[in-house]
Amino acid sequence: MLRGALSSLLELENDLEIIAQASNGEEALRLIRDLQPDICLMDIEMPIKSGLEVAEELNRTGSACKLIILTTFARPGYFERAVKADVAGYLLKDGSSDELADSIRKAMKGKREYAPELIHASMKASNPLSEKEREILRLIERGKTSKEIASTFYLSQGTVRNYTSEIINKLYAKNRIEAVSIAKEKGWI
Repeated sequence: MLRGALSSLLELENDLEIIAQASNGEEALRLIRDLQPDICLMDIEMPIKSGLEVAEELNRTGSACKLIILTTFARPGYFERAVKADVAGYLLKDGSSDELADSIRKAMKGKREYAPELIHASMKASNPLSEKEREILRLIERGKTSKEIASTFYLSQGTVRNYTSEIINKLYAKNRIEAVSIAKEKGWI
């Protein structure tokens, strides 16, 4: 419903044209490749592929499409990932359609548009986990045991337990499950 309403509002702008809408990240990637739009507005939490996964894939493949994340999630970890994926903008959904249209125009001119709240929050809370710790935590989230994780990374089970303990300590969690929950809440995995 929000996607349709937003599309209708942006269609009222004389210099903007909506060429497609997608219901999930995989469909969005296909449409971006097929239609080659100048700008793509993307939510973070979408079925199949998240907006951040789409942004990262577009960045890896060198797509010319400029991506603007439009979301309700003001999580520092999400913002950090979006910036690393070279998005043109990261805006919160509580702005007006006029502000969004203005941000789209600025992105077309090569400017970056980030919600000030996100910049401030990201400066206060950076991700304490290393890339290896994030990979291990993602496997823990999928229900993998220390033995399975060890075989994935060619590590000993003791090394995986040490990584897991370090993750729990860094996140001030009580256990593996709480560590996953905290990292997801902050947008770090």
